[in-house]
Amino acid sequence: MKEILLKTENLSKSFSTGGTMQHVLKNIDLQLYKGDFTVIMGASGAGKSTLLYALSGMDTPTLGTITFAGETISGLGPDALAIFRREHCGFVFQQIYLIDGMSVMDNILSAGLLVSKDKKALLERAKELLRAVDLSEETQKKFPTQISGGEAQRVGIVRGLINSPEILFADEPTGALNSKTGLGVLDTLTHFNEQGQSVVMVTHDMRSARRGSRILYLQDGIILGECDLGRYVHGDQKRHEKLSAFLKEMGW
Repeated sequence: MKEILLKTENLSKSFSTGGTMQHVLKNIDLQLYKGDFTVIMGASGAGKSTLLYALSGMDTPTLGTITFAGETISGLGPDALAIFRREHCGFVFQQIYLIDGMSVMDNILSAGLLVSKDKKALLERAKELLRAVDLSEETQKKFPTQISGGEAQRVGIVRGLINSPEILFADEPTGALNSKTGLGVLDTLTHFNEQGQSVVMVTHDMRSARRGSRILYLQDGIILGECDLGRYVHGDQKRHEKLSAFLKEMGW
């Protein structure tokens, strides 16, 4: 039986705009499992990123509970949530947010030093991760403005993994990249998932979604349906057909 990593009950998020209440998430009951590559899809405005931010403690739900590894995090204050995110979560965004005045390696180490003061151990882990994403020692010494978009996003993934998070959250990680570069980023995420890393990714791109083992389809703030694809296998046409049929059924 799969181990439950993260669980929500009646998760809801609302906010007021011009005097009108907008209900972005509506009573979502969800279980995420350790080692899965979970993909969240849906039309623009469906609440995908809002759900991701709520699950990761970056946003506070209006109602409901979020439990991570048996601990309720939805009632934590800002400082406690910040500690939770640093110690348990990694993040990869569409906009990579590397610091231009710092080298690639220092960008990664700066995130690690928020959790651990053992710089030697962090440096060894950073080198190991950078080798895994095929970034050379020469590249590690460069500044963000001196590397390509694909290289920068791979640096972003390493930065997200430097603290060995239980779960890696990715919000449209290929959205600003061209097709070839985006494919490389997907290969990187798939590689780490195959090593046991739990991943939750928001995407509107079917090619990206095919990398997931489980697809959740969000519509108007509710999970309309889900599709179990199993582990990714390159060139699996049946996987593509299954996902296509599911998305068609969802009205995508």
